[in-house]
Amino acid sequence: MEKTLIRIHPVSDPEAVYFLQVSWEKDISSGFGIKLTDGECAWTGTVSEAEISREAADMEMDREKYVEELKKALILGEESAGKYNFTVSVDEENSQCHFSYERNLRDGSFRLGSLKLQKVSCPADVVKELIGYCLDCLGGLQVKNKHLQKENERLFCDLSDQCIQDFEKCCFFSKELEADLYHRFVLVLNEKKTKIRNLQKLLKEAKEFAVDAQCMATEKENEYDDSTEEESENLIQPSLPSAPERRDSLLGSPDVISNAPRRKRRQRTVNPVGTEAKISTYETEMLEKEKIMYLHHKASQGSKDNFRLRTECWQGAWKCLELQRMFCAT
Repeated sequence: MEKTLIRIHPVSDPEAVYFLQVSWEKDISSGFGIKLTDGECAWTGTVSEAEISREAADMEMDREKYVEELKKALILGEESAGKYNFTVSVDEENSQCHFSYERNLRDGSFRLGSLKLQKVSCPADVVKELIGYCLDCLGGLQVKNKHLQKENERLFCDLSDQCIQDFEKCCFFSKELEADLYHRFVLVLNEKKTKIRNLQKLLKEAKEFAVDAQCMATEKENEYDDSTEEESENLIQPSLPSAPERRDSLLGSPDVISNAPRRKRRQRTVNPVGTEAKISTYETEMLEKEKIMYLHHKASQGSKDNFRLRTECWQGAWKCLELQRMFCAT
């Protein structure tokens, strides 16, 4: 047989305290017994299965739902406080007690059930029974509490061991990961160092090559300047005696015999002097032009940045123009 003990406060006297014990076989839906006491008097009664079915039918409620409402009202007690109301009315002789229980609603309440309880001749026995039930429940709860404590300790130890193992595994994997990452870092670092060294080597070689190329360019430019000056001197030196040679050839030729008057002969003899000057000037102009063409040809074959050769070309052209002006003036 199963039993429960709850504490209730009647609606008619909220300060009064009653102890209600409900007992049943297998399930409360098959009927239950009630014992009610205030510490001085005690009353007892029973509710049959037929009465439970009749109450459910009177309220037009499903029987199973009605049984659930009975459990909440008579068994849960403090958990359903405020949701259910209890009424206790005793007659003048204390021989009978009318006990009823109701469900509170927002706009009212409805009665779940009621019964008449008979007075117990020896209330002390009921009180002793209730105290014994409380002690049994307390002992059972203590045993259960100890069992739960031991179970908790065991679970805590197991959990601690598991946590320690997991922590050790995490440490092991962390060390392995750290070692692997360090190894990869070293490989990457060495690779980067190798690339940097190769780049530095290439940069050094490029700088050396640039310096060598600059030196070679300077040497070639110097050689080119020397060769240009030598060729210019070689071209200028043979051209200088041409005018006197031409003049000697003209002067060495026999005079032309003319039948013209002497005055005219003098004029004719004066003409070769101007002609010789013109011829000499023309030859000099041709030599200057050849020199300019040669220098321009050398400058086009050499470096594009050889500004000095271009300057000589322009100077030679300017001299040529001056000579042309002089030739025209004469």
